[in-house]
Amino acid sequence: MISLERHTGKAISSVVDDLARLRVAVFREFPYLYEGSLEYEQKYLQTYAQGLDNVVVAARDGVQVVGASTAMPLVLESEEVVRPFVALGYALEPIFYFGESVLLPEYRGQGLGVRFFEERENHALERGYTLATFCAVQRPLEHPRCPPDYVPLDSF
Repeated sequence: MISLERHTGKAISSVVDDLARLRVAVFREFPYLYEGSLEYEQKYLQTYAQGLDNVVVAARDGVQVVGASTAMPLVLESEEVVRPFVALGYALEPIFYFGESVLLPEYRGQGLGVRFFEERENHALERGYTLATFCAVQRPLEHPRCPPDYVPLDSF
């Protein structure tokens, strides 16, 4: 039985190491093809513990964290993420930014991705945000590193 738990603010620090490990493992896969380091990820993810409205939804199988999903107010995101919204004239304050969702392969296809979205949406609504957004990495299915069994996440 997989359980989900929300961590907010400083409590996010308790799952940073698990999330960093998951990000390094999952983001090496297609379509991300990212070669991050555990040290970089741990430092980067500590920024999530700085915002009171920030959230990490952790999926646990017993005591092991097998997946996680992040979100924060868009105004706290990096300039490169915020720039397109500003260019299009959006007010940033009502928008909640859904960051990554990472899940070990053996736990995929069980509805946890949908539950990650639901938990983040509920958190954003509880905090008074009225809009949500997220980014996705898209690569052509003809990409040389695309595995034959790859399923795009377009439905999200």
